Amino acid sequence: MGVLAILVLAAALLSGCTRTTDGRAVSIYDDPFQVGGLPTTNEPSGPRPGVPDSALTATGADNGEFDKLALNAIDDIQTYWQGEYHNEFDGEFSPVTKFFSWTAKAPRSQETQFCKETTYHLVNAAYCRLDSSIGWDRGVLLPMMQDSFGKMAVVMVLAHEYGHAIQTMSRIVSAKDPVIVKEQQADCFAGAFIRHVAEGKSRHFTINTADGLNSVLAATVAIRDANPGDPEAVHGSAFERVTAVQIGFTDGPKACKAIDMKDINRRRKNLPEALAADTGTQDQAEISKDNLVTLSRQMAAIMPVPHAPTYDYHGAKLHCADGADTVPVTYCPATNTIGTDIPALAERGTASTSDQEGFPTRVTGDYDAFVVFVSRYTLAVQGNAGQRLTGAKTGLRAACLSGVITAKLSDTNHTFKPGDLRLTAGDLDKAVSGLLTDGLAASDVEGKTVPSGFSRVDAFRAGVLGTQQTCEARYT
Repeated sequence: MGVLAILVLAAALLSGCTRTTDGRAVSIYDDPFQVGGLPTTNEPSGPRPGVPDSALTATGADNGEFDKLALNAIDDIQTYWQGEYHNEFDGEFSPVTKFFSWTAKAPRSQETQFCKETTYHLVNAAYCRLDSSIGWDRGVLLPMMQDSFGKMAVVMVLAHEYGHAIQTMSRIVSAKDPVIVKEQQADCFAGAFIRHVAEGKSRHFTINTADGLNSVLAATVAIRDANPGDPEAVHGSAFERVTAVQIGFTDGPKACKAIDMKDINRRRKNLPEALAADTGTQDQAEISKDNLVTLSRQMAAIMPVPHAPTYDYHGAKLHCADGADTVPVTYCPATNTIGTDIPALAERGTASTSDQEGFPTRVTGDYDAFVVFVSRYTLAVQGNAGQRLTGAKTGLRAACLSGVITAKLSDTNHTFKPGDLRLTAGDLDKAVSGLLTDGLAASDVEGKTVPSGFSRVDAFRAGVLGTQQTCEARYT
């Protein structure tokens, strides 16, 4: 790492309460169609049309599309912090004044220096603590980010890097602090700025809280430490990064300041941090009838119900009288049956390949499939409790309860039998990616879900870090 704050995207308060002026606690989950207390919107995301470009300049810039995008983003980020900094930190806000642009496509003869490093083939964006500057690769990195996730992903990158500048300026971290603390704080600060944009307060940009915010979080998932147990992996898993972004978006810079190693360890609980080779388990489990039967037994032990559902492994088209077919897994309340199309579920659980160009827009694998199977069981749990099985809160409760079961599948305090399925590092990232993409694991018996991937992931995360009672309290 050295003096460079290398590009990473982030990833919590489980109570979900804000306070009115008279001190009463008000839940931000009363309306499932809200996103961290904001309404779900579907307006365009990206640069506002007709707004003049920033007057900021960058050394080495070609004044093309990506340099303008980066400088406009930094201009708005600085404006945000000029208004926000004094609310949380002592001293005066001092804007970053040095910016560098390069292209990783340039030949060695055209290499330059950024933060005492060569820019030759440097695909990166970073904050440099040596001279308090921010630099970016306009030739490879920013175009790949835009092509995969849209222009707001580029804005998110720069908001993260500016978060490192805020850390340095405010001195809330030192050289002794673990790098993961610095990265999680920066991710959180970026989330706080993205909320500022979502509230319509950014001059150059706008973002909706449906697919716009979903895409920004998908970029967070794509750029992650695949093996957070590796000593060189200092930024955390995508689940952790998404969590940090959501903390900033929901609770603002004050909550970001509170992130430390104790907080990170609390959120990690007993979740796996090492890959399969380190744990002696299979990282990619087969989506088979045998494994699904095993998982059904484990779910029944973790979250038992008086009237357990029956399982049909011949298909997911049950033609249910009071529910829709949600292939690859369907829950039918009328017959209390879970039907699974195993080949279709196995296709969903196919692992992502690493030979694609650009960033993976979805992180797939076994648990992206298994969590859908788990979520249909949680509908049976809700049915046993006499709760409604249609509606937005039903789907979010399903995601939350799925998170509770998911956490138990890795809990070292839980008794596992030979052949049981156990969570490995990366499984949470697969689940989060699926929740952002189609949200099937956060849907009701009709397959309907809220449009905000942020809300779906937030529900799942609440279950992973909480209990069954957490889910019941949130989505009453």
